[in-house]
Amino acid sequence: MRGFTWTGLPSRVVFGSGTLARLPDELDAMGLKRVLVLSTPPQEKEARALASRLGGRAAGVFAGAVMHTPVEVSQRAVALAQQLDADGTVAVGGGSTIGLGKAIALRTDLPQVAVPTTYAGSEMTTILGETAGGEKRTQRTLKVLPELVIYDVELTLSLPPALSATSGLNAVAHAVEALYAPDCNPVVSLMAEEAIGALARGLPRVVAAPRDVEGRSDALYGAWLCGAVLGMVAMSLHHKLCHVLGGSFGLPHAETHAVVLPHATAYNAAHAPDAMARIARALGAPQAATGLHELAKRLGAPLALRDLGLKEGDLDRVAEIASRDPYANPRPIERAGIRKLLGDASAGNPPACG
Repeated sequence: MRGFTWTGLPSRVVFGSGTLARLPDELDAMGLKRVLVLSTPPQEKEARALASRLGGRAAGVFAGAVMHTPVEVSQRAVALAQQLDADGTVAVGGGSTIGLGKAIALRTDLPQVAVPTTYAGSEMTTILGETAGGEKRTQRTLKVLPELVIYDVELTLSLPPALSATSGLNAVAHAVEALYAPDCNPVVSLMAEEAIGALARGLPRVVAAPRDVEGRSDALYGAWLCGAVLGMVAMSLHHKLCHVLGGSFGLPHAETHAVVLPHATAYNAAHAPDAMARIARALGAPQAATGLHELAKRLGAPLALRDLGLKEGDLDRVAEIASRDPYANPRPIERAGIRKLLGDASAGNPPACG
């Protein structure tokens, strides 16, 4: 076995059904007395209901989180936190809300609690992506890692099947890239393969029966593992492409991950054979990229970037931006190859390995 380095991340995880009821006691244990509850506008009702349950422990609600974490939104949230003299934040929702909590922590060092209601996985990472000036940039710092994550399966039961599918495939992308990351190690590989298998089992059940508790539990468990491995290793081509498509071209986050994943996997297939074997095994499929494509089809997820709003005339520009300052990747980043990948993903073609 080759040598490796392992660094565990210092976060606390509470997983189960009905675990949100433990939040007041967890806040007391953290010494938090005035938390700002965060959400997106559509989840404001849930955020205010949680703030009401917290009583005097809640300083207020900021329900302005949006996709891709625009810097101007984060600045408004920081101003409100300071105005209310908040001593921490509780982010209830998906990646947009949890990203806002991270952006606040980056600027204020306020402790964070994340309560995920989707499968995005951001809550388990030291990664923050922010958008400014039409470009999304990412950074890694322990300052943005939530101190506490509460996974409550019951909070995911009302997640619509379509969003469950795309959010779950977004999570799978974290595990896929972890398996061929340059700093991968045996522990991460075990977690990533387990994560892909759990989501591959759980997501079809969730789409078929959204209130299937066992399916939801498998999916949320897999999403936790996916986020955990993403927090321990570097990102590669898939995430670079999705950051460009989301930050510079405004494509929706989870849906974009769902479309791009089989194609980015195919691009790297010949250069990461062990990773591909693990992915295929976890999916129960002959090949990794085609297995991911078939899973997306089975879940009814989008298959074409053009259906998400990307114009044919933008493909060259996407390839140009994605080829600049590339993330570490098993296969060298070749603009022509990236352009071919994007063309297939835009049209909804099956992934082309090679």
